[in-house]
Order: sequence, then structure tokens, then C-alpha cells
Amino acid sequence: MTPIDLNADLGEGFGRWRLTDDERLLSVVTSANVACGFHAGDAATMRRVCELAAARGVRIGAQVSYRDLAGFGRRAMDVPPAELTAEVAYQIGALEVFARAAGTRVSYVKPHGALYNRVVRDEEQAGAVVDGVLLADASLPVLGLPGSRLLERAGKAGLPTVTEAFADRAYTDEGTLVPRDREGAVVTDPEAVVERSVSMARFGTVDARSGARIEVRARSLCLHGDTPGAVELARRVRERLQEAGVRVEAFA
Repeated sequence: MTPIDLNADLGEGFGRWRLTDDERLLSVVTSANVACGFHAGDAATMRRVCELAAARGVRIGAQVSYRDLAGFGRRAMDVPPAELTAEVAYQIGALEVFARAAGTRVSYVKPHGALYNRVVRDEEQAGAVVDGVLLADASLPVLGLPGSRLLERAGKAGLPTVTEAFADRAYTDEGTLVPRDREGAVVTDPEAVVERSVSMARFGTVDARSGARIEVRARSLCLHGDTPGAVELARRVRERLQEAGVRVEAFA
């Protein structure tokens, strides 16, 4: 059985405001997608999360985003490719400083929010993200949705690619995520999230929003850190996976 990585979005605060319970989530997950200041996060927050992650042996990933603090990176934006490439590299570089200071390094890259969804289908924006990763570090794995333009472009460029699934997000019949502005886009029943996690990890399948069983094969499973009860839910998911015989370990 293929091992599964558990990742969560962390460092999603700014100044005195904190959204995610970073310390407690880092006791559960194996990879941390750290906000790099464009949708959330600031220098002090990035440094703190890197130190906490390094102390627990959790891999650090750069969660790159459109420059959209007010919209939490979830608003559609049109950014010229050359600008997006530079901004992706900039975000990775900023996080790398704090990762190295904590005795570790950035281990992978994952887009956030609107950028994540855009690069599923947009060839140009996907290429710009890949170029940004190459500019920062041509050895970094890219984490994304199976079948996305992002992973296709990353693979062609020689970057390692890692497929990801979402325990608490509804899927379309095509294997993409239901947009957040649609009813039922987020799965809120904790038991359903746990059951979906086991199904995806053991069998590579999940029930789409329509009820159809679809294939979702992934090496990493995302557990959102900004949902109510996120820490306890993450613990339940990890415990149930291990009870089902699934080995939980980082991919990087």
C-alpha cells in the first residue's frame, strides 16, 4: 500500500491575527504548506512556523499565492506571466531564509487558493508558476491536483511532481474541486471527512458531489487548517488511516 502524506495550510495569520493553530497541527501532519506573505503570513509568522516545523521533523512547503492579502488569495486575478514567475520565486526565497535559519529547508511548492484552481486548466499561468519554481530551485517538487496543467508543465520541465487529494472538499465528476462559492463545496461532517480520507488513501477513490465514484489517486492528503475543529479532525483522520493499515509519512 502506498504511504500517504498529510499536509495542512499553516502560518495563515498576519501580525497579531492568527487563523490556524500551527503548533497543534504540526503535531499531526507530516508536511506544512506555509503562507509566504502574499495571501497571509508575515516575516515573524513564517519564522515561527519554520522553527516549530523543524523541531517536529515536519517538511516545509512554500504555499505561493497571488498577491491578495485582502481576499486571502481566493479572488480571481490576472497577473502577467513574467510578474507571476518573479513573485513565485520571491515567495519561495523568502520562506527559504527562515527554513534554513531553523536548520532545514523548503522541501516543495504548492499554490494556494485562486492560483491553485487557475493552474488546473490555465496553461500560461501554470507555466509561469513552474518557471518561478525553476528560478528559485530546480530540484523542488510541485504539489498539485492530479491531471492539472501545473503538474503536466512541471513534469515536462524536469521538476518532481506529487499528486494531492482533499479530504474536506467536494469533487466534480471530472476530478476537479467544486468551487468554494457553490453549495456543498466544503465537506463539514467530520465522519464523512474521515471516511473519505481512508477511501482515497486505500483505494484511490472518492464519491463526487453527484454521488458518482471517481478515481482520485494521490500521494498527499490535504487537511485544511482554517476550518472549525481542524486539529481534532486531523488527529481523527491520522488515527483512522493508521488503523486501516496506511503508513503516514512525508513525500519529501
